[in-house]
Amino acid sequence: MRIRSLLLSLTLLPAAVSAQTPVSITLDEAIARARSKSVNAAVALDELRQAYWEYRTYRADLLPEVSFNATLPGYYKQYTSYMNDAGSYSFVRNNFLQLNGELSVSQNIWLTGGTIALNTKLDFYRDLEGSATNRFMTIPVALTLTQPIFGVNTVKWNRRIEPERYAEAKAAFLSATEEVAMSAIQLYFNLLMNRENLEIARQNLANATKLYEVAREKRAMGQISENDLLQMELNLLDARSALTSGESSVKSAMFSLRSFLDYDESVELVPEVPGSVPAVDITYNDALEKALANNKFARNLRRRQLEADYAVAKAKGNLRQIDLFAQVGYTGTSNEMGDAYRRLRDNQVVEIGVKIPLLDWGKRRGSVKVAESNRRVVESRLRQETMNFTQDLFILVERFCNQQQQLGLASRADTIARRRYATNVETFLIGKISTLDLNDSQIKKDQTRQEFVNELYLYWLYYYQLRSLTLWDYAASTPLETDFEKVLK
Repeated sequence: MRIRSLLLSLTLLPAAVSAQTPVSITLDEAIARARSKSVNAAVALDELRQAYWEYRTYRADLLPEVSFNATLPGYYKQYTSYMNDAGSYSFVRNNFLQLNGELSVSQNIWLTGGTIALNTKLDFYRDLEGSATNRFMTIPVALTLTQPIFGVNTVKWNRRIEPERYAEAKAAFLSATEEVAMSAIQLYFNLLMNRENLEIARQNLANATKLYEVAREKRAMGQISENDLLQMELNLLDARSALTSGESSVKSAMFSLRSFLDYDESVELVPEVPGSVPAVDITYNDALEKALANNKFARNLRRRQLEADYAVAKAKGNLRQIDLFAQVGYTGTSNEMGDAYRRLRDNQVVEIGVKIPLLDWGKRRGSVKVAESNRRVVESRLRQETMNFTQDLFILVERFCNQQQQLGLASRADTIARRRYATNVETFLIGKISTLDLNDSQIKKDQTRQEFVNELYLYWLYYYQLRSLTLWDYAASTPLETDFEKVLK
């Protein structure tokens, strides 16, 4: 008996393991989980983090930078070339120890694009041959300016471009979260539609079975023809086939939604038909105003225009190059470190480097023309993209406004078709209508139910598409916002 019980347990074990727990889920719950658990949401967050750190790097370039450079130590024992008073060269033996260190605080100049730095420096030299003397050279303080005269001011352009780039990334993140919601809506309604079809198939199979039994009895009594009986049997076979196909479709749709929402395979999701939809009044002009103010598209247009202008300015700045280097400070040298800081003298360096091409066969001017041509191409593309964007937004607003009416009509048609089919079933049972009339009412009932679910899906899809483009919550009449500092932690 124990062995038989054990074998029975092992036989039932796969069924127990594969058993799924039904979990009812609403559309709002699916959207909320998709925004926190789906891979798409994780990708959107990673892209936001990348943009955030790029922006932080840009901001850091605007702040003072403290740096320390040193050689600790440097030992040299080698031959080096030496030119004597007669102008001839010979090689001398060197054996020395050298240490040096420099501490500097530098700051980019926003207005001019140059760099100003405050430096302090110490060099130590010890000759290891002969008397082994020490030498110190100090620059206690020096102020250094490096300034391009005609070159492009990269700092100024970055201050215009980088904030737009980060604002575009934040708007893109908000749009991406709405696109995640749209993906959840598509998978949710795909499962919902397939479950509705499966339920229709089950109901149709039960009805077909019952009607076939009734038809057999009527045929036996001679109340219907053999053709009607065969038609009812075909309906029964079609209903069984539809049930098998519906079960397979539900499993496939279930797997897709469950994977997207990061549910375990032991969960059987049961989507609920949304009971209500937000009734909102949207006009094209209002949607366009919000889209141009909030959407990543508008930020993208501004950034690309600035980048095209920057490319032209950079090409013009490369026509000639004049750089100014100036350093003002004090320096001292001695065999003792303390004396090297007390016996100070002026330390002044001024350099002006000039690089002007005399003959480059028009290469630099050609670069300017290329940059200007690229800017015109960008401007043309921006105009075309703006036209396409406004056109697509207009069509979307029109579809959404029409969809509210379509949804109401589909809901009413679904109710009428259900009632008509129920009435026809009762009428067929008493023999007052033919099988053709009954089949017609059944097909209409199934079609109107599918159309209602599909119209409901389109309503929610259009609604979240509008949210994605305008970054506006029409149900709450507030802009879509998030705590980016909290999200990025």
